[in-house]
Amino acid sequence: MSKVKWLNQQEQQAWLTLVTATVHLNRVLDQQLRADAGLSHVQYGILVRLADAPNGSMRMLALAEAMAVTKSGLTYQIVQLEKEGLVRREACPSDERGVVAAITPQGKELIRRAAPAHVNLVRELVIDALTPQQLDALAEGLAEVQRRIVERKL
Repeated sequence: MSKVKWLNQQEQQAWLTLVTATVHLNRVLDQQLRADAGLSHVQYGILVRLADAPNGSMRMLALAEAMAVTKSGLTYQIVQLEKEGLVRREACPSDERGVVAAITPQGKELIRRAAPAHVNLVRELVIDALTPQQLDALAEGLAEVQRRIVERKL
């Protein structure tokens, strides 16, 4: 068994603040998106990624990886979005076993309507709360955290 290097007070405070802020931020963003667009934060993220993708579509596996969700979790969300006419699933043209998710015109329109209020809230709660230097440090630090997590999965 390896020796534990316990968190000091500064490290513990930073860790707890990150976890708590992330939970609160996701909850507030989710509430805003549900009220304004009838979407969860995860569903909004799916639609945005599809809208930004070439031809408005992505392979389901790539989309699950981009969203950092399981394939079954993504499938559940896609089914919900399909029921609302916001996405459709299609056979992958380059791989008969693959499935592609594509945003529909209704999905694009919903994102167009939902994005301004969502971006305003992100700006209010995060972007405008930090100095440019803090934003750089946050982006750099969290990119390293993400890199380590992704690397660990391999």
